[in-house]
Parts: sequence; C-alpha cells; structure tokens
Amino acid sequence: MRQIKRIGILTSGGDCSGLNAVIRAVVNAANGKKWEVFGIKFGTDGLTRRPLQYEKLTVDSFSNTPWPRLSGSYLGSLNSGVKLESMDNLSKLFGEGARELGIDALVVVGGDGSMNIVSNYCRLAGIKMVGIPKTIDNDTPITDSSVGFATACQVCADALDSLSLTARSHNRALILEVMGRDAGHLAMHSAIAGMADVCLVPEIPYKIDSIINKLKSIKKAGRDYALIVVSEGVRREDGQHVSAATNKIGETVYGGIGQYLSAELNKRYKEFQTRVTTLGHVQRSGTPLAIDRILATMFGAKAIELLSLGHTNRMVVWKNNEIADYDIDEVVKEGTTLLDPNSDYVKAARATGMYVGEE
Repeated sequence: MRQIKRIGILTSGGDCSGLNAVIRAVVNAANGKKWEVFGIKFGTDGLTRRPLQYEKLTVDSFSNTPWPRLSGSYLGSLNSGVKLESMDNLSKLFGEGARELGIDALVVVGGDGSMNIVSNYCRLAGIKMVGIPKTIDNDTPITDSSVGFATACQVCADALDSLSLTARSHNRALILEVMGRDAGHLAMHSAIAGMADVCLVPEIPYKIDSIINKLKSIKKAGRDYALIVVSEGVRREDGQHVSAATNKIGETVYGGIGQYLSAELNKRYKEFQTRVTTLGHVQRSGTPLAIDRILATMFGAKAIELLSLGHTNRMVVWKNNEIADYDIDEVVKEGTTLLDPNSDYVKAARATGMYVGEE
C-alpha cells in the first residue's frame, strides 16, 4: 500500500452536533502521524465541482477556536442524494478532484445514505476510505450509536419539558413532531426521556381511537394535560403518507403528521384541545453533549489508526460498549436500522404506561 502522506475529510448528509469534534479528532490524530489533512467543503461537492472547494486543516485550526464545541459542520455538508445515472460521471469527477489534491485516503463522516453513496464514489474512483457514522436518526447499520444522536435526543427532551409546562397551563394535549425519517429511534428515546404519554413511530401501527382511550384514561386519573410525540415518518391511520411531495431524486419529503393527528383528535375527542410543535432543524443543533464529543473523538482516532494500519473500506462503529470497525460493503448491505418493536425501549415505554401503538 502507498504510504499515506495526505488525507481528506468531508461531512456528508444532514448535519448534527458533534461533527466539528470529529473533524478536530481526525486532524489531531493525523498530525501525530505527520499527515496533512485537507477539509473538503460541502460534502462530495467539494471534489465534484470545479473549482475544487477545500481547506488545509491543522491543529491550530481548532486549538484556539470555539468550533469543536459547536454544532453544525465547519466544512459544510451536502444532503441532496444522487441519481443512479449520475453515479459514474460524479465518481469520475470525484476521483479526479482527489488526485488533483494528492489525497491518499478519505475520512467520510456520514449516515447510512452517505456511506452508500460516497463508498461507491470511492470504489469507482479507486480511493481508499474510512467511514465515521453520524446521524440524529441513529439508523446507521451495525453501530449502536452515531455521533449527534444523543444531543438531538436532549434537544427533543428539553422541548417536551417546556411543552409540559404550557400544556399544564392550558389543559391541552400537545403534539411534538420530531425527525427520524423511517426510523423511530429519536421519537422513542425522546418520548421516554421527556415522559410523554403517547409515542408513535413508523415501525408500529397505531389507532387514533387507542390514542383517545389513552387521553381519556389520563383525564379520568385527574390530569388535564398530555404530551404526544410522533415521528415524521409515521403514516396516517389508513397507511398513507400525509405528504405527497418528493425531493429531486424522488424520495418522499416527510412532514405534516402532527397536524393530521391534531385535526383527527380535535374532531373525535373534545375534552383536550391539541396544538402541534414541529421541532424541525432545531434538532440538528444544540451544544454537543459530552457523550457525542467522546464518541466523536474515539471515532476520529480509530479512523486514523485504521488508515495507518492499511485498513480501508471500513466504517468505525460503537458496538457492545467498545470501538470496532466493519467492512463498508457489509454496512451498506445491512441497510437502514429501524427501531425494533420488541426492543427494551418499547417494552419500558409500555410498562410505564405510554401508548406506543398496537401490540
């Protein structure tokens, strides 16, 4: 294997808290190997567009700035997907850009979609890579946790804490719609932490009458407010998505399930007024929690270790309470990791009285 002298790093997909801590860790660990690091701007666009968009990163880039403690991505990111028919052309541009910069290997910080797309770019372009998982959805295969998930959960839990106070003041059932795409991890974790009464996730069917029964039981017990969490990927009771909109590569654009639930509950049950809060991109922000900073640092250090040992086409993971790594092809083959309806999270929610769909 060619000796590594220069690597690139890029952040791809939706941003989240902890990305800058990953970049810092990679730069610092690479510095210990006497490697140069080029930060690629705006995900893969930095290598596929002309002129190339990049920045040389050094330890000084992060030693006297607040960036490692901030959310967002210092390098910028890209979250638009790619059409299959564009793959060959873009991978060619990608490879040409990497060779122009003299990059020997690439560290890719992304979620399940990014791992699939960028690993294909690297494979077709003949570029060595190591992946680091990040996502607020926590749906990246194999890893038990991804950078950014813990902080997103805290943002949602804080929102529920605030909503509980206004719900109590106005005797309302307040609905919080959170992100997550087709996976219910963020909704379920947030609902448990925020002590919600109802949590709806894409993986478990539900009935609006059952939600109403839960609200009736709350009312009967003497409480005049309730909290409902719903994941954006949840469908209507008839199984259809609320939104028919799609993005430029044909993926469904989620959103609106909170308003649908509010309308249905207001129509069928008059004892609680409902209001909806769609948390949106606030979930991608928030000061990175300690666990996300720690995970980011361990992932970054492991990525550099793997490259120094000549191990490429790998993704770093947090598995069984330790750092490990898996072949990217195995990760991609696994696909999106959904919430297990029989998981301990779901069991605990049900055991403590939360309605989480039909058993």
